[in-house]
Amino acid sequence: MIGTWVSILPPLIAIVMVLATKRVLLSLGSGVVAAALLAASFSPGESIKNLWSGMIVSFWDGGELNTYNIYIMLFILLLGVITAFVSLSGGSRAFAAWAVQRIKTRRGAKLLTVFLGIAIFVDDYFNALAVGQIARPITDQHKISRAKLAYFIDSTSAPICSISPISSWGAFLIGQLALIFGGAAAISYSPLSAFIMMAPMNFYVVATLATVFFLAWTDVDLFGMKKHEELAKEQGQLFDPSKAIPGQLKEEFPVHAHGRVRDLVAPIVVLVAVTFAMMIRTGYLAGGSMSIWSIFENTDVPLSLLIGGMAGTAVAAMLYMLQMKRNETASMRLVIRAFTTGVQSMIPAVLILIFAWALTDLIAVLDTGAYLSGVVISANLPVAFLPVIIFVLASLMAFATGTSWGSFGILLPIAGTIMIDAAPDILLPALAAVLAGAVCGDHCSPISDTTILSATGAGSNLMDHVTTQLPYALISAAIAAIGYIVLGITGSVWIGLIAVIILLVILFAVWSMKAKKEAVQLSA
Repeated sequence: MIGTWVSILPPLIAIVMVLATKRVLLSLGSGVVAAALLAASFSPGESIKNLWSGMIVSFWDGGELNTYNIYIMLFILLLGVITAFVSLSGGSRAFAAWAVQRIKTRRGAKLLTVFLGIAIFVDDYFNALAVGQIARPITDQHKISRAKLAYFIDSTSAPICSISPISSWGAFLIGQLALIFGGAAAISYSPLSAFIMMAPMNFYVVATLATVFFLAWTDVDLFGMKKHEELAKEQGQLFDPSKAIPGQLKEEFPVHAHGRVRDLVAPIVVLVAVTFAMMIRTGYLAGGSMSIWSIFENTDVPLSLLIGGMAGTAVAAMLYMLQMKRNETASMRLVIRAFTTGVQSMIPAVLILIFAWALTDLIAVLDTGAYLSGVVISANLPVAFLPVIIFVLASLMAFATGTSWGSFGILLPIAGTIMIDAAPDILLPALAAVLAGAVCGDHCSPISDTTILSATGAGSNLMDHVTTQLPYALISAAIAAIGYIVLGITGSVWIGLIAVIILLVILFAVWSMKAKKEAVQLSA
């Protein structure tokens, strides 16, 4: 069953169940069990071994501790603790009061979130969690739904990282391009220059970022997002409190007026500064060079996040303890409660990640990605349609496996080999289509770690985030697909890009007219 059509069943089971039942852990668990059974050909003993190896891979992999995943989980728990201390100290309340005096409109709050998402481009995990911590008090104050905040975070973090050379993504992708170009004597550009040239060819990122800015600037909302926004505007109820929401504190702390803006800003600034400094340090120690490209290629992102999280937590705790002299409600008992409550608030997110990583590991054993890529290779398709076919395949692969990086690793070498032999003049657009499709599939997938972390950063229910982002992602994907068809037929990147821009202008005009019509009907 390995490497056959059956290998796509486990992710499909998980995805269909999570959309139908909204019970994430049950759905992911069902996918994990199905994958373990199929990988063992339903042998009971082997299935149990597969199930154990999948569940333990988050902690132990290849005979040693899986520090990558462990550090990410610890960092998430620390973010919960920072959130608890910021709430306990009154920092969130003070920052919201400060921000509302300066950011007086919902548009300003939305645009701030989008600009933060683009400004923090060094890593998608870091982006998703840090932007949520900074923007959440402001968007809450302006009654912007947590689902929309999660959408803004998710639809800026991975897209901007996928086109930024100075990022963990950029370093990884430039390294992949170096391997592809190394065996091709006809290639005249360097991996770095090729990566930069591919940015405008990533039509999904262009469509997604344009849509994000349009939705931030206007009050246009569609489908499920419209319901969440109406609820937030009218009732101020930003989420369903009965649901398990990663990043939401389950226990309220005493409300007081002693909080200061620094109680929120200082821990976040320290977290960002220490994390960035550690990324530079670990990249330099591993690569032995102060070259910015070498640093980001060799940096240890999870370790940097963990140390940054520890520093941010320490500052948040110290700022609260300084309040004990001027705040009669402050006590060491509340300090301990902040630690326990903060950790508990992030347990759902950590459990979801563990199950998602287990499913990803077992999907790799089943060779799901290899099967999907083999279907395209054996189909002998027209060269002009290869970019759009590669885009669709990468989208399906990332959607089914929940990992854009895994899709990069499988499809970039395959697309490179095919295009170098069949159509070297559109090699870079085809490689850009892999990046675009992988990010698209990642956005659509409820089992993607970046989707989970974006919901965590925003304090949104995971399925609320998935179902509200999905229509926007699919619309951007359709526009990108048309762009790649035009590119393949004309052989011109710029004509393909112009086609994407024209479609976006038409789409935004239609949305704006529809919103005005609805506003007139409501006023009447």
